Amino acid sequence: MLRDRYAPQDLFALVPSAGLAFDPVLAQLDTLLDEDALYQRVRADLARRRPQTATRGRHSTPVEVLLRLLVVKRLYGWSYEETERFVADSLVLRQFCRVYLRPVPDDTTLIRWANLIGPDTVVALNDRAVALAQAARVTRGRKLRIDGTVVETTIRYPTDSKTLGDGVRVLSRLLRRAKGVLAGGVAVGREAFRTRTRSVRRLTQELHRVARRKGEQAAEGLKQAYARLIGIARASRRQAERAAAVLRDQATDRGRRLVDRFDHIRPLVDRAIAQAERRVLQGEAVPAADKLLSLFEPHTQAIRRHKPGKLTEFGRKVLLDEVEGGIVSHYAILDDVGLEHPHFIASLDAHQERFGHPPDLVAGDRGLSSPENEARARERGVRRVVLPQTGRASRERQQHERQRWFRRGFRFRAGAEGRIHVLKRDYGLDRCRDHGEAGFARWVGWGIVTHNLAQIARTVASRPARPGRRAA
Repeated sequence: MLRDRYAPQDLFALVPSAGLAFDPVLAQLDTLLDEDALYQRVRADLARRRPQTATRGRHSTPVEVLLRLLVVKRLYGWSYEETERFVADSLVLRQFCRVYLRPVPDDTTLIRWANLIGPDTVVALNDRAVALAQAARVTRGRKLRIDGTVVETTIRYPTDSKTLGDGVRVLSRLLRRAKGVLAGGVAVGREAFRTRTRSVRRLTQELHRVARRKGEQAAEGLKQAYARLIGIARASRRQAERAAAVLRDQATDRGRRLVDRFDHIRPLVDRAIAQAERRVLQGEAVPAADKLLSLFEPHTQAIRRHKPGKLTEFGRKVLLDEVEGGIVSHYAILDDVGLEHPHFIASLDAHQERFGHPPDLVAGDRGLSSPENEARARERGVRRVVLPQTGRASRERQQHERQRWFRRGFRFRAGAEGRIHVLKRDYGLDRCRDHGEAGFARWVGWGIVTHNLAQIARTVASRPARPGRRAA
């Protein structure tokens, strides 16, 4: 049964000689997390774990505790295991997370509950954090700067041989499980459950040796090795299809779960086989949008950034909208890897929705610049649009961009790079550790929500205390 909170207890009063207390930022964050709207959104998602989670069953970890533990995890950049260990060892964090003297939830428990919170809920939490920033006078939404960055996924450097090898390895693992469900697979035949991981491993090593050679003979040897690797992947694919057909007749839960896994992985293996045939055997250039870069994170995209030491990044592009006060008011995970200017108006509309008025100044880099964007921004009531023109500028355009307000706005835009650096360094937006497209959106959202709450807490805590009224 879903439980809201533990009975309140003051751990600091148990050891008064220790002088324990929240630091100013943690004290403000403690107040912000008491917001009922944040709590109710998370509770609604957790209540959907089972049909009767909200009313029946064993008492769960309180929703209040789970919300605070997830914020603490991203605030300090800990893993789930580290969160469990450090909170259990600290009276201050026990008090902040409202665990008190109860056992801290296990890291696997935290993972299960955290995966129930949907990406849409995290977006709603960020909207509520922006509303809290307005109420605390941290921001008024007068200035807006927009910039994009890449959040990498946790994958190896993608090659066709690795993707095919991963496909054979996963299919072989599922076939071993299917053999146990089918009581040894006597009815299907022993050959249907043959694992080919050793063949793939040997062939991959041969591919690496051949790839280091040069000349026409080496290129032909590489094609022959890839043809054999594709043949092994196709054989494993046929075995998986045969095993899944037999498992569909099984009425067990384990058999149905295996069928779902087979149905998920087989189309990805088909894409990997087709991609290797086009690129290696036929010599065709496969567009980046059609490439499968990882069997485990198929939503990963190859994004050319032309940065020194890292020309290509593998992940997803995220567009960030930041207002004055250091608050990220809106974020969007882009489906395409091209320019960002088609998403400029969507950012303005999101700002209007959250603040009720257009910004006085909007700034972006050349990736957002276009005459249509400038015209439509002015139509929406933006007084000052700072979007440097791409290419060779005319004399009139050069005079326009040399105006004092334009230069000041462009300097304001440069601060977006510092905000992105903070998000990557302190809040985990350098690389996503969650799996799947929904996990990626959840990871990015929690990092931004935690950053915004911490930014509000720091701003409020840094304000000087108002002097009390003098006695009459």
